[in-house]
Amino acid sequence: MSSHVLKRWEPENPGFWQQTGAAIANRNLWISIPALMLAFSVWMLWSVVVVNLDKAGFQLSKNQMFWLTALPALSGATLRIFYSFLVPIFGGRRWTAISTASLLIPAIGMGFALRDPSTSFPTLLILALLCGLGGGNFSSSMANISFFFPKAKKGLATGLNAGIGNLGVSLVQFVVPVVISSAVLGTLGGDGHSYVKDGVEKSIWLQNAGFVWVPFIIIASLAAWFGMHDIADAKASFADQAVIFKRKHNWLMCWLYIGTFGSFIGFSAGLAMLTKSQFPGINPTAYAFLGPLVGALARPLGGWVSDKLGGARVTLWTFAAMIAAVFGVLHYLPQNGVGGDFYGFLAMFIVLFALTGIGNGSTFRMIPVIFLTERQRAAAGKGEKAEKQAVLDASKEAAAVLGFSGAIGAYGGFFIPKSFGTSLDLTGGVDAALICFIGFYLSCMAITWWWYARRNAPMPC
Repeated sequence: MSSHVLKRWEPENPGFWQQTGAAIANRNLWISIPALMLAFSVWMLWSVVVVNLDKAGFQLSKNQMFWLTALPALSGATLRIFYSFLVPIFGGRRWTAISTASLLIPAIGMGFALRDPSTSFPTLLILALLCGLGGGNFSSSMANISFFFPKAKKGLATGLNAGIGNLGVSLVQFVVPVVISSAVLGTLGGDGHSYVKDGVEKSIWLQNAGFVWVPFIIIASLAAWFGMHDIADAKASFADQAVIFKRKHNWLMCWLYIGTFGSFIGFSAGLAMLTKSQFPGINPTAYAFLGPLVGALARPLGGWVSDKLGGARVTLWTFAAMIAAVFGVLHYLPQNGVGGDFYGFLAMFIVLFALTGIGNGSTFRMIPVIFLTERQRAAAGKGEKAEKQAVLDASKEAAAVLGFSGAIGAYGGFFIPKSFGTSLDLTGGVDAALICFIGFYLSCMAITWWWYARRNAPMPC
């Protein structure tokens, strides 16, 4: 058997963890994190590229540009459903390497397509769909990392993986404007395109937005293949994992994760558009990176605090604070185009992003605890063999739920910006959409309190 396959893996055994487990788990985590960061950057590429298409000679309508930014969220969320189950089938090392290498397809494809303004819109749509490969990686990455750590450390580990990985959203908003403004790749990237701004002729190398990620994707793929591990006991078929669809807590946690991660990725996609519609005098791209940056940095904090206080308690109070923050956003919005305070609006959104990050960490801390408790309850009194099997089954189920809930939550990347647009079309403002968010967060509070946070809750965690 390959040296990359771990025949024995017992993270809940203190002796094993201290002597062997911790070093191996941390090694896999620190290889996983940059790979996931690259995945998020590729997933969000179009949100930055689309506002520069006209400078490179592309002539698209606003509706066409909307679809280019929306489709990666749809395909990424859908791919996550399938990716949720692939780690126990292929192995974490193999699948991390393969899924990371797959990012070369949209990166190289966009590089070549964006060199030529005559590239057809259907081709651009296909490339937007392919950027969803980056979104899919999250579910398999989180499922894989959850196998490596003991219950007491899962919150921080998954929080670090996802939180630093989420920084890819801000990274792409930093890097792309820099690399498209100069011929940083030399002759390899191809010629730039000229455009006129304020009477001054300038050049743009839009293709660099795709090409710049290629060497980093190759390095991350090789690091995963040669540096990570597969866990023999973590093997499971799709049929083994499909049991989660019968688990009530799978669906409850999916609902909660729509509230946390769905809000994070949805606000990331929609904030620039919302700012432009409500505060026309403000340049939204100057501030777009702040929210995702704060949300990503807050995610490990959410996992760490939940390890100390309990995921359910942190999740409950996070949703309560999110409701207050949305009321704050409503307060600072202009009414009928009059009034409003942009800096108050921005501050409330930054608070919202921070809370989504904390909630992302706390909900992902809840999932492994819930399924371990449920399986241990079922095995109680049936002997040591049954109890040991319960721990293995719980790890497989929790990993599948982590991935599947991540898939469902990712649809927020499409529906939140769409709800802003629909609210504007129907009512002339975005208040209706925000009020709907408040109602949804109230439902998340109720679920968290009843099932997980109240005294004598059915599944305290």
